[in-house]
Amino acid sequence: MRDIMGMMGQMKNLQSKMEEMQAEMDATLVEGRSGGRMVSITLTAKGALQALSIDPSLMVPDEKDILEDLILAAHADARSKIEAVMAEKVKSLTGGMPLPPGLKLF
Repeated sequence: MRDIMGMMGQMKNLQSKMEEMQAEMDATLVEGRSGGRMVSITLTAKGALQALSIDPSLMVPDEKDILEDLILAAHADARSKIEAVMAEKVKSLTGGMPLPPGLKLF
């Protein structure tokens, strides 16, 4: 019985830390770039778009496809940075233990 109470206490502590981490994710910003920094995208760690910057030299109607590709590349860069940030946060939260399959933080 004592073990169950201890586990419940640990779960409550973990839940509290997870809630703190969720709040941190809203405040954590990452920037993805492409085209030699001609396109940059800023996302929260939850993936919400906060800012998009496009160098004016890319505003050429005949090169719309290039601009679209650069935006997608900057977004992919930001998402990969989010994954790295989140992996570190989860590692520190769980003491290096991986999350169970199917458990997502955002």
